[in-house]
Amino acid sequence: MSRQVNFTLNAEQVEIIREAMNRSPHPEVRQRAAAIQLLHLGHSPEAVAIMLAVGTSTIWTGHRRWRRDGLEGLVNQARSGHPPKATEAYVRQLDEVIEKDPAELGLSFALWTINRLRLYLAEQTGILLSYTRFRALLSRQHYVWREPKHDLSALQDADAQAVAREALEWLKKTLHFIPARLSNSSLWTKRP
Repeated sequence: MSRQVNFTLNAEQVEIIREAMNRSPHPEVRQRAAAIQLLHLGHSPEAVAIMLAVGTSTIWTGHRRWRRDGLEGLVNQARSGHPPKATEAYVRQLDEVIEKDPAELGLSFALWTINRLRLYLAEQTGILLSYTRFRALLSRQHYVWREPKHDLSALQDADAQAVAREALEWLKKTLHFIPARLSNSSLWTKRP
């Protein structure tokens, strides 16, 4: 049974809610604004809760915050709990270090891995994040992992490469067709 609350919005409020639904950078504001809009259109809080897959108390709380604080009331409030280990200084250090070649920093490896970067930052800042928290931080900072290309061409003998290329070209020109009598395998085989 719904409480006796007037969910009707005036024209200005309707425009504010529509703008929040379409343009707010906060997903929770978009969802709560949609709930306010549905209530305005005559749906019960219970029906809106079902439509948005949330609890009825969530709808009532959102509407109460809208009436009390307007659009600002729809934004998530600061949560209690332990402050994050990764301070702003830690994040700045991460941004600086991740762009550098590890060799520039006197390290013995050429590529950063999550663990190497995490442990290096722990040495520099005294803050050791768990692997999972560090990956989440990288994601929040919009860093993406990519697989390195392994290129060993600098380690190869240029003369040997030239000889191998010449041999390959000769084989391509002379052996267009291998007669079946010279082949010791077939394309089709039976299982043993």
